[in-house]
Amino acid sequence: MDSQGGITVQRALELPGLRSGLPEVVAGADRLNRTVRWVHAGEVPNIASLLKGGELLLTTGLGLGTRPAEQRAFVRRLADRGIAALVVELGPRFSRLPATIVETARSASLPLVQLHREVPFVAVTEEIHTEIVNGHYALLRQAEEVHRQCTEALLGGGGVPQVLRILADFTANPVFLETADGQLLYAAGTESGPADPLQVWDGLRGQRAARESGPPTGAVLVDVPGGGPGTGSVRARLVLLAVSGPLSPVHRMAAERAAGILAVVLMQARQEEELAARGRGDFLTDLAEGRITPEDAPAQARVLGFRPGDGPLLPVVMRLASELSPSGNWALLARAVLEELSSVGVPVLLGVRPVEGRVPLLLGLRSESERTAVADRVAAALRAGVERAGLERGGGHPPVVVVGVAGGWAAASASLRHAGETATAAQGLSDRPWYDARRLDIDLLLWRLRDHPDLAAFVDRAIGPLRDHDRTARPPLLPTLETYLAHAGRKAETARELHLNRQTLYNRLARISELLGTDLDDPQTVLALSLALRARRHTT
Repeated sequence: MDSQGGITVQRALELPGLRSGLPEVVAGADRLNRTVRWVHAGEVPNIASLLKGGELLLTTGLGLGTRPAEQRAFVRRLADRGIAALVVELGPRFSRLPATIVETARSASLPLVQLHREVPFVAVTEEIHTEIVNGHYALLRQAEEVHRQCTEALLGGGGVPQVLRILADFTANPVFLETADGQLLYAAGTESGPADPLQVWDGLRGQRAARESGPPTGAVLVDVPGGGPGTGSVRARLVLLAVSGPLSPVHRMAAERAAGILAVVLMQARQEEELAARGRGDFLTDLAEGRITPEDAPAQARVLGFRPGDGPLLPVVMRLASELSPSGNWALLARAVLEELSSVGVPVLLGVRPVEGRVPLLLGLRSESERTAVADRVAAALRAGVERAGLERGGGHPPVVVVGVAGGWAAASASLRHAGETATAAQGLSDRPWYDARRLDIDLLLWRLRDHPDLAAFVDRAIGPLRDHDRTARPPLLPTLETYLAHAGRKAETARELHLNRQTLYNRLARISELLGTDLDDPQTVLALSLALRARRHTT
C-alpha cells in the first residue's frame, strides 16, 4: 500500500493478474514507485483525453497507430497526462514493442511494460482496484487512529499543544496552528526532529515577507472552521510543513480530522486572543522551568512578537485570587490587560496560565534605572485590565503583582520562576500596587515550608495563646500585635493607625505580653513573633 492512498506500479506488477502475463519492464524501471490511482483499459487513439492522471493503462496496442510519428504522439500524450504506467499486451498487434515506442517512453520517463502472455484485463482491473480500495481503507484507519488519540488527549485534560504534538508525531514533521491572518498560536515538533519548530516558523515567516506566493512546496494547509455551522468562516489554520520528509494524503486526512477537534477547542476558548496568550504563557513557563535555554529563547520570543533590544529584561507576574480567576474569560482579561499595557512604553510579552491563575510578563527595559518607574506603570495597567475585565466586582482579594530582578536572558529563567512563586506566597499580604520579589524572600521561604509540621508547631508556640484568645474574647489582640510590629514598636504611630488612645494601646500590649509570656521589647521575641505572624497565612 502506498502512502498516497493507492498502490505503486511495482506492487501492481507483483499481483497475480499481471504477474501471470510475464511482465517485462522495457522503460522507466526507475519510476516503478509511482502511485497507481486507478486502472483503465482501452484501444482508442485519443485515450489520453479520457484520463485524469495516475492511471495504469492496459492495452493491446490497437490504438497506438502504425506509423512512428503516431506512436510517439500517443506515448507523449499519455506521459503529459501523468499516467502511472503503460502496459501493452503482446499478441496480434505487436510481437514485441517497436523501438519508437520504447525510446519515447524512456525519454518521457514513463514506465512501459510489455506482457508476454495474454491476461484477462477485467480480472486485472478488479484485482488492482480491490488493492487500491483496501489501501484507502487502511489510510482511513490510520487517520481515524490519530483522531482517536486526539480525542483521548482532550478528554484526559489536554489541549491544543497535545493535539498538535500527536499530529506532529504522526507526520514526523512540525505542525503549526495560526490565526486566519497568519499569526502563530501554537507550534509542535517531533522529539527527534532536526529543527526547533519555532525556528522553522520564523524562517517561513521570512519567506512570506519576501514573496506573496502560496504555501511552501509540499506543505499541507487545513482550515479550522469557526463561527457556527454554515457560516463558512475560518477561525484558524493548521499548517504542516515537509521538513523531515514528504507529506502524503493520509497526513492531510489526519489533519482534517484534527481540525474538527480543534474547532471544538477553539469554540470553547471563544477567542484567538486567549489561545495566543496561552501560547505566550506556555513559552514563559517553559523559560522559567528551564525547558528553553537562554540561547534559544530570543529567537522563540521574536516569533511571538517580542523584540526587547539589548537592555535588561524585567519579569513580572500577576497572581489572581481564586475568587477572581476567570472561568473561560481569559480572552477578555488578556485583551484588556494588553490594551492597558500599550501605554507603558516598553516591549511587553504577556501570557496567561489559567491553571495556576497567573499572568506572567517579560518587559524590555532600556536600563536598570527604569525598573521602578516601569513597574509602577505595569502594575497600574495590570490592575486596570483586571477591573475592565470585570474581575474585581463583588470584593474579594485583589490581584498580587510581583516584580522580579532585571537581567539578561540567562537570568530571566530563574527570575521568572522566583517571581511566580513569590506571587503565590504573597497572597493574603496587605494590598500594595506591587511587591518587589527581593523583599519577600522570607515569605517565600515560609510558603515553601507550608506543609512541614514544624512550621505549624512554631506558629502555635509563638502566637497560639493569642489565637485562642481572639476566638472567644474581644477586642481581638492579633491585629494590635501585627500593627505594632509593622511600625517597629513605635507606639504613637500604632495608636494612630488603630484609632486608639495611648493608654488603651498600653493595656492591650500588656495583655499580649501576659498571654504570650514574652517581652515585646526583646529583639529575639520581636523577630519570632514577626515570623510567626507571616507564617500563619500558610498554616491555617
